[in-house]
Amino acid sequence: QQNILVEKPGSLYHDELIELQKISDNVRIRIAYNRLTYPNLHKLKTLILKEDGISSCNFNFTERIQSIDFKKENLDVYSRWGISNSLHVISMVFDLIGFPKESSFYQSGKLEWHPTGSIFVGSGLTETGIPFSYHADWGSSGRWGIEIMTKYNAYRLISLEELLVCSKNSFEWKNIPFKIAYPNAKRGMCEEIAVMLHPKLEESVPLVDLDKAVKFNQIAEKILGYDSKQ
Repeated sequence: QQNILVEKPGSLYHDELIELQKISDNVRIRIAYNRLTYPNLHKLKTLILKEDGISSCNFNFTERIQSIDFKKENLDVYSRWGISNSLHVISMVFDLIGFPKESSFYQSGKLEWHPTGSIFVGSGLTETGIPFSYHADWGSSGRWGIEIMTKYNAYRLISLEELLVCSKNSFEWKNIPFKIAYPNAKRGMCEEIAVMLHPKLEESVPLVDLDKAVKFNQIAEKILGYDSKQ
């Protein structure tokens, strides 16, 4: 069986991923969402299991648009920047809490290269019953970040490579140590390659298959206001 690891997000359009599914019989295709193999994310999942699951979630995917190199890619990449780039955050969130069953998503503002908006706010309830909310203002300041609440603690992935905890009855955020298997490599990349070479590892470190990649694209289309028919 062929093993193929495709650069995230696989395609800017979920329809193209669906078409790929139709012609990929007997091929093991995974999409390289390297942040989903981050050791701090898996450490967080372990802690969450011990604390009766997630009670709520908030996240921010504000982009530093002043640092984007607009000469590097074609126009489609920028007009769907939420899939090209912000999906790094969005995928981590919905990998943790599950996909929405109820939602209210809003877009405001406008950029010449991103016509669907520059401000994105919304909230919802996932299939597993977890309330979530988000905010992003690409015309202002801020950074990517995820906050996860349980009955016992609040956790932050801010930056996405770190893990912090704030215990009940405390205002202090403390770093949580976690083991990094490949400290000299780009975070998550070696883990992905190891799982591709040894498929049984996917039982404990699942990668993103085409079904899940389609869902990631579809939720990003709704959050960012893209045409879902494309």
